[in-house]
Amino acid sequence: MTKISYADARRALASAQKAGAGVPAYLRWINRPLGGRAAVVAATWGASPNGVTAVSALFGLAAVVVLAGVTAWWAGPLAAVLLLIGYILDSADGQLARIQKRGGPAGEWLDHVVDGVRAPLVHIAVAVHLLRTDAWPWLVLVAGLFSVLVSGWFLSQLLAEKLLPKTPPSPDDGRRGILESFVKQPQDPSTTYVVLAFIGLPFAFAVLYTALFVWHVLIFAGSLRRKYTQLTAL
Repeated sequence: MTKISYADARRALASAQKAGAGVPAYLRWINRPLGGRAAVVAATWGASPNGVTAVSALFGLAAVVVLAGVTAWWAGPLAAVLLLIGYILDSADGQLARIQKRGGPAGEWLDHVVDGVRAPLVHIAVAVHLLRTDAWPWLVLVAGLFSVLVSGWFLSQLLAEKLLPKTPPSPDDGRRGILESFVKQPQDPSTTYVVLAFIGLPFAFAVLYTALFVWHVLIFAGSLRRKYTQLTAL
């Protein structure tokens, strides 16, 4: 891929940004901007979107290996940092594709495959870590159920996007858009990654992780009901 200048990459990205309304707070105000900067740098290097996706996947894999293979207290913080870096790159690949005007079905498919594998694998790694550190059995079960839940949620979202009619993005209407971003923050992957940093503190982690799981169950149940109603109305 031909390299482009930093200034040209910035201009190309500015003209092809996604709307921010309704997007979780971390993704909206931290991850996407950082991903944009990474995309601009990648464009000046002549990197490809699929290459950035692959590097994102490697960071996620490294985090999973650390979490499942290391029982020391620092495993959680290190895994969290690796996952957050991978999350930035997960945002960067799409922005790089828009800069280079080379987005397509293959790249979107690869990005979804990586996301679909990484999400449940993180919770499986949590379960392995908990087993190796003699954590409460019920917490290991929560981690296993969490992996199933995020897989089901991912599939539900993906199929709904394909089956439901396309709707134009809603405009960011000030306070409502900001409030919605903060309300949705717990279901953003970044929240899970930050919680993982506390895995070396058994009680604190159990409270935070279980609360996050319960939140996901409730939101997923509401999402399933809403999408089923929308699909039956077609």
